Amino acid sequence: MKNSLGFDKKPEDTRVVVAMSGGVDSSVVAALLHEEGYEVIGVTLQLYDHGAAIEKKGACCAGQDIYDAKRVAEKLGFEHYVLNYESKFQDQVMEDFADSYMRGETPIPCVRCNQTVKFKDLLKMARDLGADCMATGHYIKRIETENGSELHRASDVGKDQSYFLFATTQDQLDFLRFPLGAVESKEEITRKHAERLELCVMNKPDSQDICFVPNGSYASVVEKLRPGASKPGKIVHLDGRVVGDHNGIIHYTIGQRRGLGIGGGVTENNEPLYVVGMNPNDNEVVVGPYEALARDTVYIQDTNWLIDIPPQGLDVQIKIRSNQSPSHAHLYKGNDGRYFAVLNDPQFGISAGQAMVCYVGDRVIGGGWINGAESSKQVA
Repeated sequence: MKNSLGFDKKPEDTRVVVAMSGGVDSSVVAALLHEEGYEVIGVTLQLYDHGAAIEKKGACCAGQDIYDAKRVAEKLGFEHYVLNYESKFQDQVMEDFADSYMRGETPIPCVRCNQTVKFKDLLKMARDLGADCMATGHYIKRIETENGSELHRASDVGKDQSYFLFATTQDQLDFLRFPLGAVESKEEITRKHAERLELCVMNKPDSQDICFVPNGSYASVVEKLRPGASKPGKIVHLDGRVVGDHNGIIHYTIGQRRGLGIGGGVTENNEPLYVVGMNPNDNEVVVGPYEALARDTVYIQDTNWLIDIPPQGLDVQIKIRSNQSPSHAHLYKGNDGRYFAVLNDPQFGISAGQAMVCYVGDRVIGGGWINGAESSKQVA
């Protein structure tokens, strides 16, 4: 009979590495597996300057969080290690983040972190430690079928993190476990376990910020990594008129309305303007009406698929933002090998650098990084 992690052996004979961020979710995962009798090894990553991190609360893998993870392990009596991955994180996540903004894109470093540091480097470390699997506190389901393991959205839809894990490969998925995927409510179940076990993190708030971005100031991080990145330039209307000045394209994102600094009289009836595009080569921010943001065809690159996409394409649901409901579309593979999706209804504010994640029902079938979008109606 298989144990709860899917292995044909007793829990005490099963070694599991738990990626512990220092938050309530991963702490509860480690605690519950330890309670079941598994040989648990907790691992926490130090991803950026520890001294600065101590001053930053509410961000994963910060100094306080490393300390909290260690306290949980000490209380329960299982091994815990801290791995210094600062250089890996700098090279694979932060540098990519800065380059993406310089190209006028809107990056998602949390996906890159999962794709590289966590599910590549840390997973390799777990294998080197002789683990049977690696468990995390992510809210996503891993379902075993006759055809192998599948990735599905979490039961707690409000906490579902499938958007951030689309780049998980089949080989990684076979080794990973997500014990919280079937939890119906984080607040009612996960935190109750933390209270029952008297974990020091039981009242700890959820992380809200990108861990290396203090107070949500993306531009300040880019400026630090790329001195001179805030190069002033022109704000140009779709019709070619120069309507204002900007202080660096890194301060703007597709779909942005506020903070453009454009005076009245630019449009008829003073209708609001939105950022509809970037011209990084000319250092221009392009603005236009809301309708100009509409796109119904989205192109992606650097794709990862957990199923074979049939030649005729596939009806899917897609998400181009983590917090949106899935939209119906048809996924195609072009003659040039490039994947793209044609949406049933146009979406607004699609930005290069974001991810397009594809679902069939609740199953995550993969996705890719957006590198282009267009409208069949040629609105813009």
